[in-house]
Amino acid sequence: MHPNSQYIHADNTALIFEELKFRSLTVKNRLFRSNISGQFDDYNGHGGNARLNWEEKFARGGIGCIISSFTPVSVRGRILVRYAMIDDDDKIPFWREVGRRVHAHDCRFIMQLSHSGRQQDMGGVENLFSKGLSSTSKSDYFHGLLAQAMTKPEITEVVEQFAQGARRAREAGLDGVELHGANGYLLTQFLSSGINDRTDEYGGGWEGRARFVLEIVRAIRREVGHDFHLQMKINGLDHNDWLYPWLRKGNTLDETVKICTMLLDGGKGVDSFHVSSGSTFPHPRNPAGDLPLNDLHRWYDGMLSQGTRAPMNYAIFSNPLLARAFQALWRWRRGKVIEGINLDYARAVSEAIGKIDPDIKVLCTGGFQHADRIAEAIRSKACDGVTMARPLIANNDLPEILAKANGPEKECTYCNKCLLNDLENPLGCYDLSRFDGTSFEDRYDKMIKQVMSVFEPPTFH
Repeated sequence: MHPNSQYIHADNTALIFEELKFRSLTVKNRLFRSNISGQFDDYNGHGGNARLNWEEKFARGGIGCIISSFTPVSVRGRILVRYAMIDDDDKIPFWREVGRRVHAHDCRFIMQLSHSGRQQDMGGVENLFSKGLSSTSKSDYFHGLLAQAMTKPEITEVVEQFAQGARRAREAGLDGVELHGANGYLLTQFLSSGINDRTDEYGGGWEGRARFVLEIVRAIRREVGHDFHLQMKINGLDHNDWLYPWLRKGNTLDETVKICTMLLDGGKGVDSFHVSSGSTFPHPRNPAGDLPLNDLHRWYDGMLSQGTRAPMNYAIFSNPLLARAFQALWRWRRGKVIEGINLDYARAVSEAIGKIDPDIKVLCTGGFQHADRIAEAIRSKACDGVTMARPLIANNDLPEILAKANGPEKECTYCNKCLLNDLENPLGCYDLSRFDGTSFEDRYDKMIKQVMSVFEPPTFH
């Protein structure tokens, strides 16, 4: 805890473990698991046993609400294969079981309705000859993933896919849905002034760029009514030019606030905003942390057949000098702050939206893992709750830890090895320094045991 803080741990926990009431959803505390993905499911998008184990272990650890991993509303909207989808009614029984498992621990579950757009890392054989649907025909700049500007019939089709995804989530007995409008995926590609280059009614100023998302919000309300929780994950700032300064900057905070106001739709729109940043994934600001060079070199080769810029990136990551230069650029553009990196953006959204409708809540993501930092974020009214992902992978029972102490004994180091491994390996904590042992082999065995724990109990036993 900060030595000069006027608040003791009991003050902080009283605030963190206070109920959070949205318009149609109540969560037992202010701690949410943010969306974190893992390739745990069947190739065709049906959920698997490992996914059930994965979601349940966070509920068991005391988190108040889980936001699902990236859940595609169509096979065209995948980022990677083996993620459970919500593209058909035949997926409803699986998600009903997820809800049942999580609810048994008094934990709520929000499905993140997602679409990759052009940010389709490895979309599977179904998408092998299709460009990623997007607001633009320009490739993703980081990997060089190809894109196709959506026609108006395609826009109408995707709007309906989101609406039907929300209907299925409600029919599965889940507690709400979140639109993934941050971090460079399809909705960001429409919202961002740095990416959207359309000249029709879905481009131009912020009102035009937000039209696609507003149509999705209204279509969802048509399907699920106004008593089903609907929230929007959105960039405070896009930072579209942070690695490549010749690109357009993207949305300003003022534009983000205007878009959020529009999505309230006069009280008939969204119930909550979840503030992040960064117009692509990965991005120096999201997930904020390090760029582990060995893991980058080892696992990025999976991207070589995907994007036109991937071979150049791989050549950079394979060269010791160039890789260190790229890592230095990454760290510089990230900045020094990691825990609470998006708080200033959340505060601006919270202040502006609170004046219009004080019932609308704001969540903030960004490396939270200490009680005093979380409590201060809520106490300062920058947000009403925080979302966490990597710190929960490191410590699945982090909420229980925070109830007793200011932070975990073995903290998440923000190394980002978990995210790079997910290109080829099961999602888990891959930071060897966090595991006890007297030798490399001993620590590695403990790390692998932790990673493989998601497969326990097995499907048949």
